Amino acid sequence: MAGGFDEIKTLAVDLARSLRDEVRPQLGSFAARTHAGTAVGGDVTFGIDELAEGFLVDYLEESGADVAVYSEDPGLLEFGDPRYLLIVDPVDGTRPAAAGLECAMVSVAVAEYRQTPTMGDVVFGCLQEIKSGNLFTAVRGGGVDMATADGEAIPLRLSRNTDLSRLFWTIGFRGRPARALVEALGDLIDTSSVDGAVFDLGSATFSITRILTGQLDAYIDIGPRMIEEVPAVKPLFEEVGKGAVLNNSPHDLAAAALVCAEAGALIGGGRGEPLDGRPLLGSDHDFQMACIAAASEGLMEEIVAAVDAGMEKLRAAMA
Repeated sequence: MAGGFDEIKTLAVDLARSLRDEVRPQLGSFAARTHAGTAVGGDVTFGIDELAEGFLVDYLEESGADVAVYSEDPGLLEFGDPRYLLIVDPVDGTRPAAAGLECAMVSVAVAEYRQTPTMGDVVFGCLQEIKSGNLFTAVRGGGVDMATADGEAIPLRLSRNTDLSRLFWTIGFRGRPARALVEALGDLIDTSSVDGAVFDLGSATFSITRILTGQLDAYIDIGPRMIEEVPAVKPLFEEVGKGAVLNNSPHDLAAAALVCAEAGALIGGGRGEPLDGRPLLGSDHDFQMACIAAASEGLMEEIVAAVDAGMEKLRAAMA
């Protein structure tokens, strides 16, 4: 089963919907907030994560599909003789989900199964909001589809704003050292805090898809760039992460990057560079990546320039 492209797309969408059905009753529950352990990447595994990861394995075993799957807790698993690889984040936005908020999604990406797949090998992406059921899908080279749980089309609305003072944006904050992060992004936060707005929504996929709906202009997460350019901040990351460095991993961004690009928005690393060459399989610090997503090329250029200036301030502060 799931031998051809159409079949694997159908499987990916059904998996996302089934995961949503499984975890949705747990939104906002006490059980969702229990600590069940520590994932491979070092982040806390909450009760809702444990439920979703267990369901993922059961679903694929029962489906009879010949497919490989990678998610953060079990790592890489093979079922049958796989041609395709699923990269799954069963609950992206664990903390909002545990709090019963709407900014949590199921993320499923599809790539051909090979020894060292990269972000550029993703050929299909599927993102589904757990609370509302809104569904975002994209085929590489085929554009994006956005629909409500009832199948009603959601219009694509990319912001035309390029004025940083009016920027509506989200920040990658969880697990990042607050003082160092604000040193790097403080000017941008201040610039946009009155005429625009900055949010921490706790989910990269939800944040990025808000660019497609026109609710936001950009998503900015520069954690890995901070460590790369200012190594002195790494111990601060480890202190906040209780020994681990916590940033976005490939499973967080694999589907979202394709969906964003196919919608005509811009997405790249911490300098706006392409993510296509980044490896797909891995969750620890070596595989983590910074991410900037913006509604337009002009806005991306403005944001990257602001981040460059912020990095200079961080370097000076840590010298």
